[in-house]
Amino acid sequence: MDFDGVVEKLVETIRRAQLSLPDDVKAAIVRAHAAESHEPAKMCLEAILRNIELAEQMGVPICQDTGLPIFFVELGRERVLEIDVERAIVEAVRRATLDVPLRPNTVHPLTRENARDNTGTGMPEIKYHLTEGDGLRITYMPKGAGSENMSCATMLKPSEVDNVERFVVECVHRAGGLPCPPVVVGVGVGGSFDGCALLAKRALLEPIGTMDELEHSLYRKINALGIGAMGLGGDITALGVRVMYAHCHTASLPVAVNIGCWANRRGTLEL
Repeated sequence: MDFDGVVEKLVETIRRAQLSLPDDVKAAIVRAHAAESHEPAKMCLEAILRNIELAEQMGVPICQDTGLPIFFVELGRERVLEIDVERAIVEAVRRATLDVPLRPNTVHPLTRENARDNTGTGMPEIKYHLTEGDGLRITYMPKGAGSENMSCATMLKPSEVDNVERFVVECVHRAGGLPCPPVVVGVGVGGSFDGCALLAKRALLEPIGTMDELEHSLYRKINALGIGAMGLGGDITALGVRVMYAHCHTASLPVAVNIGCWANRRGTLEL
């Protein structure tokens, strides 16, 4: 496939991620609506489900915050690249900003000057990972600021393994209704300071489904907070919890939390 063909496929991947939620996220919202007993929260969940339906019917983004453009590129070691993948991603973001359309969200951190096309220094944010074989897989994650701003990280002592859950729950508790709950909670445990944060973000790409022992424990404790949909109180604060791990230094225990709002969007292109 030539450069323009890849750009076109990427624009469509961006469009699909902005206009509709993955099936696992929609199913989790439907389950949350069925389980919610608090009437104001149940009404919010009904509005969210209606919003999802209308976005798909009308061909408009699910949320007015179309997020920062974040890409995860999985590249097979045997792949010989025919095109400049990074340039294709940048061009696709520029075109999608006009065509979808996307809200121009990227600004200089100090001057706040807006790039107007969702590009700029370090944007789109592209994270590379080498895999076996000759495949090329590009996953797009539009990350809204309401949820991103509520993320947090800490460097626990090695003796504080029992405090991992407490830190995660406290992070969600402090966030309250600001990240537009019900949320998806991505957790990174181990690695280095920045590696742990990346684990937490990658965890948000994992489908909502079967949870391990730690994930299920966190899910129960977070929902026991009673924050509820949009912070109005209720039974369901988290749609799901996903945890990713990495080995770490003997003298440290990094933990990071990356929160995704109910519109936990993603889209994948395989070439």
